[in-house]
Amino acid sequence: MILLLDTQLLIWATAFSPTLSKRARALLTDPDNQLVFSVASIWEASIKQARGRPDFNIDTHLLRRALLSNGWEELPVTSEHALATMNLPPLHKDPFDRLLLAQAISEGMTLLTSDSTLAGYPGPIIQA
Repeated sequence: MILLLDTQLLIWATAFSPTLSKRARALLTDPDNQLVFSVASIWEASIKQARGRPDFNIDTHLLRRALLSNGWEELPVTSEHALATMNLPPLHKDPFDRLLLAQAISEGMTLLTSDSTLAGYPGPIIQA
């Protein structure tokens, strides 16, 4: 399975956070799964880190380098992804989460999230 992580899970996964669920850990360590992060997550984390959010106290340059050096695939944001957000029902107001879901749908990936609102969308989503 190709897993695209939402921003919060991505940070928890790279920080080995105890907040990461057993299900998420199992999916992330399964060698049959391909792990993907979006440029949108790096952008979101950079914005929140710059604003001083304590839950985003992370150097996003180091985060990106660590992900790439550990075999994660980086997914760019395209116009197709941005336009695909228009096809989503208005269940969630967070533009980054909507973009991540649109990317997962457009690219045939499964979005791994801890967000129960985001998990309410139809589509390839696993809440963990």
